[in-house]
Amino acid sequence: MDAKILIESFAEFARSKNVDRPTMIRILEDVFRAMIRKKFETDENFDVTINADKGDLEIFRIREIVDDNSEDIWDFDKISLSEAQKIEPDFEIGEEVYEKIELEEFGRRAVQMARQTLIQRIKDLEKDILYNKYEEQVGEIISAEVYQILGREILLIDGEGNELILPKGEQISKDRFRKGDTVKAIVHRVDMINGNPKVILSRTSPVFLERLFENEVPEVYDGLITIVKIVREPGERAKVAVESYDDRIDPVGACVGMKGSRIHAVVRELQNENIDVINYTENLELYVSRALSPAKVSSITVNQESKRISVFLKPDQVSLAIGKGGFNIKLASRLVGYEIDVFRELNEYDDEDVDLNEFSDEIDQWIIDELKKTGLDTAKSVLALTKEDLIRRTELEEETIDEIFRILRTEFEQ
Repeated sequence: MDAKILIESFAEFARSKNVDRPTMIRILEDVFRAMIRKKFETDENFDVTINADKGDLEIFRIREIVDDNSEDIWDFDKISLSEAQKIEPDFEIGEEVYEKIELEEFGRRAVQMARQTLIQRIKDLEKDILYNKYEEQVGEIISAEVYQILGREILLIDGEGNELILPKGEQISKDRFRKGDTVKAIVHRVDMINGNPKVILSRTSPVFLERLFENEVPEVYDGLITIVKIVREPGERAKVAVESYDDRIDPVGACVGMKGSRIHAVVRELQNENIDVINYTENLELYVSRALSPAKVSSITVNQESKRISVFLKPDQVSLAIGKGGFNIKLASRLVGYEIDVFRELNEYDDEDVDLNEFSDEIDQWIIDELKKTGLDTAKSVLALTKEDLIRRTELEEETIDEIFRILRTEFEQ
């Protein structure tokens, strides 16, 4: 393989990978200089000129002419007068000899290795380009096409044919994709595994929801409305705290849009995830009250030391505060940064009810605490629910719940 064919084939391959000309030339020169070093031990006195467009390669060895008896005659950049005059008879001491080195002089094996090295360098460069491209896009929304669905992940292809990964854990539970579907997600992270970049996408990250709001709400994109915090149970419920420094802008209204037009687009993308947009405030009690929406809070007690908040509600508001699957109270706690305990207000009709703490001699305290976390603080509030309700709301086993029902019912039968 001569230099012209080698360079032209490499240049064509490099262009197919969108490698710019200066980078292409630099790689070619690096590889040829590596060949020179292998054969001559150094490349310091060699000049390499490459024209990738024409496939031209010129390698010149440059040496200074010294007397045949000089002590420097063995230096890599020196040549004896007698040797120089074999190249050109009228050379004199002190002049420089430019000796052209043909590619064939390196041997067929070295040239084949150079070709393989050039291709590998482009592939490595391609990996670096992919890594850097997506490293800069971490946290940004992209669209990609599904091309293979595996058990633990979905493989997608971007517009340039690069492979991206959407793991099962980064998918919304209600996501159902087929080959050829276009998927929106954020670039979650880029891992380098064994020299290969792995671009990981996410649809469950709070950042994904934030970017969707930026796309749908111009005031958020322009910075007129700030998203203070987002907490999510992907596919189920999310709470978004927003604020505006401009009194003329209603941040909640702007995010929801006329008749919900703006937020509906976000909800559809998130598989009908229920999104609560809340007006942020530094008034903790008001913030907690808003975070527990749609429940209406009667009173709040804050314990700064334990970072716990006791919230008291009317009986018909307790289930609203807890929410389906307990998502509402869990998200509210994460949003405000405090553990929230929900308590039911007693009224005059609750005189015959009994506080759960009264059963501490028969029911373990950790079980009572587990029930109280879900707003169940009296015997009748527990008995008002079915076994299925308690299994769904708590982490208690079915046998434990049966025993709780037996103990509480015995109290009222007596």
